[in-house]
Amino acid sequence: MEKLKSNKRKIHRKITTISAIPLLITIVSGTFYSILQPLGVDAFWLIKWHTGNFGIFNFQPFYSIFLGIASIISVISGIRLLQKKT
Repeated sequence: MEKLKSNKRKIHRKITTISAIPLLITIVSGTFYSILQPLGVDAFWLIKWHTGNFGIFNFQPFYSIFLGIASIISVISGIRLLQKKT
């Protein structure tokens, strides 16, 4: 039983590690853009980052889908770790 919980934790850590970086980029770029916009600074490159366009690497077609699915899986696996077995 303990080994099963340990495996669940390892899977959860891998999923959250993979999804943490793109989520952080999305949060930071969106926040900075919304701060700079009222100041009259046009930082359109932040919107490109926010949507997954990183210049050479353009992940826009599936970036938001990846973020959504990774977030849902992270939340579900985290909730399952908190549940007690009866």
